[in-house]
Amino acid sequence: MRYDFDRIIDRRGTDCIKFDTAAEHGIPEDALPLWVADMDFPAPQPVLDALNERVRHGIFGYSDAGSDYYAAAASWFERRHGWRPEEAWLVKTPGVVYALAMAVRALTHPGDAVLIQTPVYPPFYRVIRENGRRLVENPLIYRAGRYEIDFADFERKLDESGAKLFILCSPHNPVGRVWTEAELREMARICARRGVVVVSDEIHCDFAHPGHPHSILLKAAPELAERAIVCTAPSKTFNLAGLQASNIWIPGAELRERFTAEIARCGGSELNLFGMVACRAAYAAGEEWFEQCWAYILDNFAFLRAFLAERLPQIKLVEPEGTYLAWLDCSGLGLEPAALEDLIVNKAKLWLDSGAIFGQAGAQFQRVVLACPRATLKEALERLEKAIHD
Repeated sequence: MRYDFDRIIDRRGTDCIKFDTAAEHGIPEDALPLWVADMDFPAPQPVLDALNERVRHGIFGYSDAGSDYYAAAASWFERRHGWRPEEAWLVKTPGVVYALAMAVRALTHPGDAVLIQTPVYPPFYRVIRENGRRLVENPLIYRAGRYEIDFADFERKLDESGAKLFILCSPHNPVGRVWTEAELREMARICARRGVVVVSDEIHCDFAHPGHPHSILLKAAPELAERAIVCTAPSKTFNLAGLQASNIWIPGAELRERFTAEIARCGGSELNLFGMVACRAAYAAGEEWFEQCWAYILDNFAFLRAFLAERLPQIKLVEPEGTYLAWLDCSGLGLEPAALEDLIVNKAKLWLDSGAIFGQAGAQFQRVVLACPRATLKEALERLEKAIHD
């Protein structure tokens, strides 16, 4: 089946965070939104068919997934990543951010330090600070248009803070790095020597750009099996975020018990029925859709790259290795962060993700979601071009 990713679907008035919440965010109503990391594409047809079938059944009682749910997810990771998790490792949660919060609460105490690599996805900061833990940053090094890990600082921060939990973003949001196996093994070595648990957010794992294969942490560093949690979900891959289903893989029995006990203390229960149905259908029958979708998004990156080079050379694309998020270095415009934000929001009438929300090091950057029709991306870039030239 051929899918049409050029089709523009009006999402306004559908309780859509991306399109329907401008006023409460202080954004002009006519701003074009390319911020929240979901897609402007319908989900795969097999997912829609499975959901429609369940709706026709008409009974939406308490539900739990059987082994076919696990089999569909495990088969996906085996086919796509050469890694087959065991069924006993699976803990289903409503989302990856929820899982990160449960890990922080289960595996640390108030006042304990938790390490992250910045600039990074804003909920990483929140699940640490709002649970009364100490945030420790290992800033990534931005050099010659690429981000690298400062391993000396990584070790030093772990030693100085006494942190026993490290939250890894892999692939990294927003900077777009896909960590190599060598980088993952080095982080694993440092953490293993200090008894640090690694929680790896791999929600963007399926979006690895050509030449940059993604490695699941537990495949690259199996020695972490007793001290690692791998967080995955179909939400980015198949545009299912609103259905609230994620799959958390925890090989270590003691770690898994602590994690599930915290979920129970917080009143966690079974997955949303429709999330469960959609996840199973997506992993079992959504691959054709995903291949076409990813090819389309890669073409969007090519379009963006060419547009910036020809018409907006002041703005540099940090060359992506993973995710469908473009990280734009706007320092060449010579604007202070407040002036940059004014240019984007009030002059170009664009609603992007200000780099500052990912940490101070992102203040001269903007994050743009490229999972949209080409015409939407083209309009956004032309608005930006006009605002800069004016």
